[in-house]
Amino acid sequence: MAGCGPGRWRLATLALVVALISGLPAVGAGQTLRPAERGPPVRLFTEEELARYAGVEEDQPIYMAVKGVVFDVTSGKEFYGPGAPYNTLTGKDSTRGVAKMSLDPSDLTHDTTGLTAEELATLEDVFSRVYKAKYPIVGYTARRILNEDGSPNLDFRPEDQPHFHIQDEF
Repeated sequence: MAGCGPGRWRLATLALVVALISGLPAVGAGQTLRPAERGPPVRLFTEEELARYAGVEEDQPIYMAVKGVVFDVTSGKEFYGPGAPYNTLTGKDSTRGVAKMSLDPSDLTHDTTGLTAEELATLEDVFSRVYKAKYPIVGYTARRILNEDGSPNLDFRPEDQPHFHIQDEF
């Protein structure tokens, strides 16, 4: 390089090395670099499969679905575990119950037919501010996305949805 003496060359090399090293995680003596840990794989649940995760078995995680998204609510065991106040919401898609703020067994369903605008707004608020903000997503129900009339969209594919962002969902 013309006009670049040995001092400048060393300085440029040092700057490059520092830039490369600063992008790497720090590893202490005797430690090895490990890949980032991932959560459980995201999967599709049938109604029967989801029912297995209602908190009945002590060593089993506790799952519930809202809007077809299955959340692991095990960390909220005091609310969702056996005998807890919201245990009836677990092991199923309880979208209607969340929208209506109801624990009535007839409301513990995915069906949103006939919900008021206020109930639908409550559903969106609780879905975003409570479940998506607090609990990990572990999968989807077979009825993942609801049509405008509240009926399930059986042809749902996440990548086809205009609002779908993989980093938000997984």
